[in-house]
Amino acid sequence: MRAPPLTALLALTLALPLAGQGSECAAYSGRGRRVCDAAVDGTRAFHPVAGLLVSGGNPVLGTANTLGGLGHFAVTGRANAARMVLPEPGYDGGGSSVPASDELYAPVPLLEVAAGLYGGNAAGLLSVDFLGSVQLLPTDQLDNFAVEEGTRRIGGVGLGLGYGLRVGILRELGPLPAVSVSVMRRDIPQVAYGDVEAGDQFSYAVDLNATNLRLVASKQVAVFDFAAGLGWDKYTGDAEIRFRDPATSLVQPEIAFGLDQSRALLFLDAGVSLAALKLVGEVGYQTGKDQELSTQFEDFDTTKGKFFAGFGLRVGF
Repeated sequence: MRAPPLTALLALTLALPLAGQGSECAAYSGRGRRVCDAAVDGTRAFHPVAGLLVSGGNPVLGTANTLGGLGHFAVTGRANAARMVLPEPGYDGGGSSVPASDELYAPVPLLEVAAGLYGGNAAGLLSVDFLGSVQLLPTDQLDNFAVEEGTRRIGGVGLGLGYGLRVGILRELGPLPAVSVSVMRRDIPQVAYGDVEAGDQFSYAVDLNATNLRLVASKQVAVFDFAAGLGWDKYTGDAEIRFRDPATSLVQPEIAFGLDQSRALLFLDAGVSLAALKLVGEVGYQTGKDQELSTQFEDFDTTKGKFFAGFGLRVGF
């Protein structure tokens, strides 16, 4: 048997990925397909925003200085916020775009700790800090949101955890800034938006695993602290959607699929020292990416980047 021509092999190779695109809702058509697509695309639009809220920018707000080895600690209480436009879960596929339900600047409170492990050399090279964080997800204060039963939670508050390391490149010396790199792994339990059983047309539930890489430089000038950094985040997780087919009013079987995205970001910190207490603010920008979603959401361009902000109080020991 003759081998297939090279052009045929190339065509088949290119066609295979395309056949899988949008396959979650391929069994539906008309308004049912539009509602299904809205739920699937809603998870993909929401996921990097959730990752941004729990990750923020600088893992130790306001500074790149490592702590100097064993016996040194820092504790920070902070909140991250970004603009969120949520889709209307009552969308029944009757329009070409999904109306917005709520617009809010969702604050996510975090408690972060840093502990010195190794002091490095005199210039701070290869000094190492342990980093940890606890994210609080008070979803019961937001309409249509809930932390799924059986996940890590306290009452109606979901708990996300994070851990990682920060490695010093340079300790702040004279005119030179402090420079460090860090890697963190964070996760949040499954969060659901919408409730089909309560009458919504669709609902989705997602969890999140975030890997955060950061390069940060900082400088202290009198009582003021300044820091700037670059970052790269990878967000993975599992998603589940349910929707009601408008043609039959029947709730369709659950559809499950994986999420995998990445984003770059940059951020600036500024703070003031009051003895051992540091008051620090942060602003930053997460780059956008065209995911080629088939759904258009009102008041939310899913291809654009997002600005974010944070504020915190840090105490060092």
